[in-house]
Amino acid sequence: MMIDPRAVIDARAEIAADVEIGPYSIIGAEVSIAVGCHIGPHVVIRGPTRLGANNRVFQFASIGDAPQDKKYKGEPTRLEIGAGNTFREYCTVNRGTTHDKGVTRIGDDNWFMAYTHVAHDCQVGSHCVLANFATLGGHVELGDWVIMAGFSGVHQFCKIGAHCFVGNNAAVTRDVPPYLMVTGQPAEPHSVNAEGLKRRGFSSEQIRNIRNAFKILYRSELKLAAATEQLRALAASQPELMPFVEFLATTTRSIVR
Repeated sequence: MMIDPRAVIDARAEIAADVEIGPYSIIGAEVSIAVGCHIGPHVVIRGPTRLGANNRVFQFASIGDAPQDKKYKGEPTRLEIGAGNTFREYCTVNRGTTHDKGVTRIGDDNWFMAYTHVAHDCQVGSHCVLANFATLGGHVELGDWVIMAGFSGVHQFCKIGAHCFVGNNAAVTRDVPPYLMVTGQPAEPHSVNAEGLKRRGFSSEQIRNIRNAFKILYRSELKLAAATEQLRALAASQPELMPFVEFLATTTRSIVR
């Protein structure tokens, strides 16, 4: 264990043998830090919080503190973080509340750039990138491989499907189906995130099918129910469209239109 003597570690914290913790960092009670983690200087991690293996937390980040929710009265809630994530300078990630799941969850291999914020009860998938100052309101859900450009924000309770790209300064106020690129204030559908899909191994045919699905949903002038049924029929032979269908069945704030 490589802990700087100037760090403050609560006796009730559980820290793996090879974890590095820099000077003046504070690790609170009920914090669990797994193998391979690197905690820089001047970091604060409050519990109950669990960090999986190989996470990197840079200076001045605040991880696992109480939710910024006026209804929160100190109830026991927690933060769960997977493996291989990076939290850059001044990131803030809050625990959950009893008014939702009681837990904020972050998956694996995500990249949180400087000044990003993950609010209480958010559920973040894996392989996401939040650029500088990107902000998630409470109860937000991000699918895998979502990219949020700088200064973008997501309204509380919104869902963003897998492989989406949220443009810089965009303000997401409704749910965003998978594969989309959205821009504007409020955010509106711009196109399919084709470049991102190419990078993740989607074939030309799959991307063509997703583009066609986008046209059905946004360019055909069909009502949402009719467009959904058409996509459901296509998904029988084009399984890459099934995430569209499943997402539309679970949206709660209506979708960007």
